[in-house]
Amino acid sequence: MHLTERQAKIIDRAKLAGRVQVEELAGQFAVSPQTIRKDLNDLCDARLLTRIHGGATFPRGTENVLYDARRQIASTEKLAIGAAAAALIPDSASLFINIGTTTEAVGEALVRHRDLMVITNNLNVANRLRLLDDIQVVIAGGVVRQSDGGIVGEAAVDFIRQFKVDYAVIGVSAIDPDGALLDYDFREVKVAQAIIANARHVILVADSTKFERTAPVRIAQISQVHTFITDECTSASIRAICSDAGVLLVEAVESKPQSSL
Repeated sequence: MHLTERQAKIIDRAKLAGRVQVEELAGQFAVSPQTIRKDLNDLCDARLLTRIHGGATFPRGTENVLYDARRQIASTEKLAIGAAAAALIPDSASLFINIGTTTEAVGEALVRHRDLMVITNNLNVANRLRLLDDIQVVIAGGVVRQSDGGIVGEAAVDFIRQFKVDYAVIGVSAIDPDGALLDYDFREVKVAQAIIANARHVILVADSTKFERTAPVRIAQISQVHTFITDECTSASIRAICSDAGVLLVEAVESKPQSSL
């Protein structure tokens, strides 16, 4: 779905407030309630928002929105996170990139790097980077999920275990206040755990909406990663965990990373 400028602003307001109301939005944007209702219907059809009487809410809780819809959520923030992660990865490095819309943003930001080996279970990343002469792409085998082009299952886990790479870039569906990194599919989690175990430096990339969500399957603890890149760390408990565990916290704003320990 291509978002209009007004629809993008509606999503931003819903993300901040938790919900939006038709009448309020009509007044704020100086358009008719019917126009806002159409916007909300389109956004809810794409599962970017959830319809309620008189308005809509931002998806939270255990709801896993469709992959194409997730690309639209915090898209600007994901670009900034991707650029910040790519800046930490030198030329001539080897790295894992796993499934996720934010990890795809990292892959896009790596296109000017030279002499990389990228091992991935993300078909979208592989299709983008395989076109580049300076990047060798190695793709995991296994079951391909139709929903997002992710390769999962025991075959993918066994494949990942063959490597020991310089960096791993991982995404997650949710981050719990106690530092648990969470996802929805236990098959994907097994691959992510193998990636973490076989990388010298693990980079977690996740936008701030992941603090507001939850998911049922534990991947790891945030203390197990080396660097955490987000647009804004809104969780005081996560800040404290990163500080105590020596995890580098990078808050990326408008493609300009700002670091703090």
